[in-house]
Amino acid sequence: MKNQDVADILERMGTLLEIKGEIVFKTRAYYKAAETIAGLPEDIETVRKENRLTEIPGIGKTLAEKISQYLDTGRMKAYEELTKEIPEGLLEVVEIPSVGPKKAKLFFEQLKVKNPQDLRKAIEAGKLAGLPGIQEKTIENIRRGIKIVQQGRERMHLGTATQVAEEFVAALKKLPEVNEIVAAGSLRRGRETVRDIDILIDSTNPQRVMDVFVHLPQVKSVNAHGETKSSILTQNNDQVDIRVVEPRSFGAALLYFTGSKDFNIKLRQIAIKKEMKVSEYGIFFVKGGRERMLAGKTEADCFKALGLPYVPPEMREDFGAEEFFADKNVPALVEFKDIQGDLHVHSTWSDGQNTIAEMAHAAAAKGYQYLALSDHSPRLRVAGGVTPEDLKKKKKEIDDLNAGMKDFCVLFGTEVEIDSAGNLDYNNTILSAFDFVIAAIHSGFEQSFGQLTKRLVKVCQNKYVHAIAHPTGVHLGKREPYHFDFQEVCKAAVDNNVCLEINAFPIRLDLNGANVYHARKYGVKFVVDTDAHRVEHMDFMKFGVTTARRGWLTKKDVLNTLSYSELMKRLRK
Repeated sequence: MKNQDVADILERMGTLLEIKGEIVFKTRAYYKAAETIAGLPEDIETVRKENRLTEIPGIGKTLAEKISQYLDTGRMKAYEELTKEIPEGLLEVVEIPSVGPKKAKLFFEQLKVKNPQDLRKAIEAGKLAGLPGIQEKTIENIRRGIKIVQQGRERMHLGTATQVAEEFVAALKKLPEVNEIVAAGSLRRGRETVRDIDILIDSTNPQRVMDVFVHLPQVKSVNAHGETKSSILTQNNDQVDIRVVEPRSFGAALLYFTGSKDFNIKLRQIAIKKEMKVSEYGIFFVKGGRERMLAGKTEADCFKALGLPYVPPEMREDFGAEEFFADKNVPALVEFKDIQGDLHVHSTWSDGQNTIAEMAHAAAAKGYQYLALSDHSPRLRVAGGVTPEDLKKKKKEIDDLNAGMKDFCVLFGTEVEIDSAGNLDYNNTILSAFDFVIAAIHSGFEQSFGQLTKRLVKVCQNKYVHAIAHPTGVHLGKREPYHFDFQEVCKAAVDNNVCLEINAFPIRLDLNGANVYHARKYGVKFVVDTDAHRVEHMDFMKFGVTTARRGWLTKKDVLNTLSYSELMKRLRK
């Protein structure tokens, strides 16, 4: 399917037109078309062959012709002509936090900036100072934004890393020579971002595995090709390393290569006190210069040999380690099967790509008991927030849908905007009608530490708010968390029975594992949501559960592990 390829070029076209200064409705037409095609449930090439392109919402005759041209030739003439006026490199400039199309246009016209490298040089030369609307703080924010983007390119977010790893694991798992295969490293621990992917294999024929691995279609170049170790770069320049170990050492190697480095150091310290040694080859008893292997085949065996219970990979981090090693107690972490519903998804009532019915049926198919359609409020205009007048229509649509569904309920929800003073977009009368209210900040990130803290604390004090969405505002690879008193907000959440959200969308993963671990210490309760904007996004729930596990959460810590009846009782309180 070329749906995503078509969507990508249309989105790039819209961005370049916006930089050029085209009228708003023209740029929005491209953005909307890109969103629609990205979420199209059928193959765009099939739609084109059947002459149904213009039946797609937002696709008129002109856009249909451009899409057909791209599908036929892999090129779009209008796009190529546009890039003669507006350099493609500006698409990367726009992605830098604190820049955007208007500033990219300004830098291009005034300083001939055509790419991030040009912008970095212009900042270093002091050329941005004095440009219209560019203050010293703006320059500092852009400098920081360039650094964030660079770091984002060096590391994959968890969603991308998981997809890359699964493709390689699936391909190699087919080999009869492969007995066991597991992705290790920071990916197995569920870190929010991953630098490279480590895959561990138990095989009877290492050379055969290596030869197949380096010739897979995903491989762009080979860094190393050995008998038991190989390393490649994918077409997207992601590094993937594989290693084959003996069956008797597979568990020890998995433990070692999963990490973290800090966790492994603590294991070695425990081993030394017991006259033992921990390595990638096994757990050994050491005395008088002689070694005797105690365990190595499985991770469980290795932990047992050290006198420890099995520690899930997500818990093997630097935070929380002291607590675990002090009392050797491992909580029964929340699992994906415990999740009974998703409380933060969007529909076509705001910026979602699917109808309420489509989202509901997809959730029911997952075995969920409920789904909260938490569309945006009107203040977030870019997302087409729901006006007070339209809320009644949305509520009726939900009621009509619920009347025909069995053992499943759609909740009337909202993601209500928090303004710069901490006030909510809907008044209390409107808020009282919702089943579920999750409040969110989408602007004013540059406010002071104190102002942002006050905004969030004030929202927690509103009796109709059930949760705070993506509480730190992080956007991986694009925006750092905003600065506020996390402890103060946690206390306000606990005092007012407000949950903090673990947003499972891979570019957010907000809260992160460390945030969750520390918030749990203050007694905070959580919701794990996908923030899905189309049906496929609901699959992101697994990343949210992984983050919850990294924060040591149990089933009791997560609101949406409750059954529908239990949830409604809790929400009414």
